[in-house]
Amino acid sequence: MLVNLALEGRAGGRSYSGLQERALRQAFAEQLHAPMRQRLLSVDDAGARLYSVAVALRPVFEAPDETAAAKTLNDLMRRYGARPYLVDDVGQPFHLHFHGDGETDVEALAGEFAVSLALLMDTFGTRRFGICHAKECDRAYVDITRNGSKLYCSEACAARMKMAEYRARSNRNR
Repeated sequence: MLVNLALEGRAGGRSYSGLQERALRQAFAEQLHAPMRQRLLSVDDAGARLYSVAVALRPVFEAPDETAAAKTLNDLMRRYGARPYLVDDVGQPFHLHFHGDGETDVEALAGEFAVSLALLMDTFGTRRFGICHAKECDRAYVDITRNGSKLYCSEACAARMKMAEYRARSNRNR
């Protein structure tokens, strides 16, 4: 996730410094399908632009309530000019994308990210995204599981917290 790659903080109980521009551009591009990867890598200052998008998206995950999340998402969708269109990429039937307007493909992706979070919020409220519930971790998560029970940014954080809860129960029972 872009926000977690770019921004410093705590990840799994350890300090995380965030990726610098070149490393951020490369790491994020590796997560994209080939045509978009090539377009993103052709943007000279993609790392700096990706960092700006991450900074703009972070408040959505930290929002104290749905009103604040909605305001931030509305601002982002307006800022990046997100608009729907149909695409038949990556071997799927036609489906909607919401690329935004902007100078580069980074801003186009930013519009898509904002709309994706808005659609998630429209369907489920803000309970499907947020900040990891693990101690000493402030990474963002998006929950696309069927039952909507995800509270952690990674399996590592989930396992760490389950182990901590187990140890606490064991200590109480002694």
